[in-house]
Amino acid sequence: MLQFLPIFTIAQVPTPTPVEVLQPQQVRPPPGQLDTVPVFNSNSPELVLNEGILLSTFPSEGKQSPAAHLNFPFLGRFDIFAHHVARAPEPGDLRTLYQGIIVNNPGTRPVQIDILQAASYLSQPDAPFIELGPVLDNTTGMVFAGPGSRVMSDVLRVRRQNIFPSKLVIPPGVSQMIMNLPIPVATLTPPLNGRSTLMRLRSNGRIYLASLAMFAPREPNGMERAPNVAEWQNLLDKGKLSEPRDSTPTPLEQTSKVVYGRVAGVAQGSQWTAQLVDNPKSQVLNIPQPGQAFSYGLSTLHLGRLGTGQNQSARMLVRYPDTAYEAHGNYGIHYNLSLPLVNNTPQPQTVAVTIQTPIKEDQLSKPGLRFFNPPQRQVFFRGTVRLRYNDDQSQPQTRFVHLVQRRGQQGEPLVLLSMKPGERRLVEVDFLYPPDATPPQVLTVKTLVSSQDN
Repeated sequence: MLQFLPIFTIAQVPTPTPVEVLQPQQVRPPPGQLDTVPVFNSNSPELVLNEGILLSTFPSEGKQSPAAHLNFPFLGRFDIFAHHVARAPEPGDLRTLYQGIIVNNPGTRPVQIDILQAASYLSQPDAPFIELGPVLDNTTGMVFAGPGSRVMSDVLRVRRQNIFPSKLVIPPGVSQMIMNLPIPVATLTPPLNGRSTLMRLRSNGRIYLASLAMFAPREPNGMERAPNVAEWQNLLDKGKLSEPRDSTPTPLEQTSKVVYGRVAGVAQGSQWTAQLVDNPKSQVLNIPQPGQAFSYGLSTLHLGRLGTGQNQSARMLVRYPDTAYEAHGNYGIHYNLSLPLVNNTPQPQTVAVTIQTPIKEDQLSKPGLRFFNPPQRQVFFRGTVRLRYNDDQSQPQTRFVHLVQRRGQQGEPLVLLSMKPGERRLVEVDFLYPPDATPPQVLTVKTLVSSQDN
């Protein structure tokens, strides 16, 4: 998967050649499924070089490019996700690209849209890609690497950035802007910048949405300004899909030289909530035997199911023919996982809960997950995870930690519990799958070997 390109150069430090390591741990599919909340998912083309329509769910009637409009109305709970990069299309062309998200009320009564949570950040200067440690405390929310990392951290904390109002009231037949924000490049070397956005919303009437890209109009004195609603509406009515397009995905039945493609359409599913238990009739999760571990797949996808047979990618309700068949990666989706752990052994045990990034496989070639030691250089996950549990003193803890994981990284314990025989302990893990991450990951429970077990 493509990532925002860092806007700086990092000195390359020689590292040992990664050696593949096999860890014999069972991989289980988490129970449950995505909910049915529709997600307006604007991610193609990721690199926007020209003005045009990025994603429109408006009806095609009266539009000059009917194929650019997917005719999908929203009503009730829905999300908006957008993730795009701007680069000077030609040397010296340093115009500011604006991204606008326009909403229209096609009905005969006013429609109110409540903006429940929302955040939008630029790569520069809001959230540059910087080198961070693998596990850092993020209590304040000010640890991030890249705009996707920062946006997901804000929404996980149920925040609404102050650039967004708490609600919009759209009169009948009227269009308004939910977002009208720049992606500037003029002061950057190279002239490259990106913006990530996630909003959770609720509407009490039918609406249509479109994500659009336009270069800043200029005043008579040459100064740039933000486009107005009429200019955005004109682009929506008369414009075409922004070009150049991303790589066209290969059909799902193809298993070699696979291109997943970028997502542009409406996906089904905003949250995956699951209680991880031994079986459907159980209410507990028995810890592994000392020295053993089991894992649950996170954001498993087509040809990356880690032997579980479970593809967690959100299905597309509507999409453009040259974009992804599924919302693979599940960018912006909230994973809410509960682990009702029980020590069913006759001895005290130390239990570790970890997120890991194994080598991607569909069917496991060997009985376990494969990792690299040391991990490869490519960052495959950067984002904040919330952990809630009672510590060994029975005190409730809520921790936010920022993780950076590279391809094949086994990860460090996020929670360590000393559990007495028969003791029960609930651990809750929450995160929003961040843009610029590459799936899949796993959530692993391991019982450590104590000195008395040796």
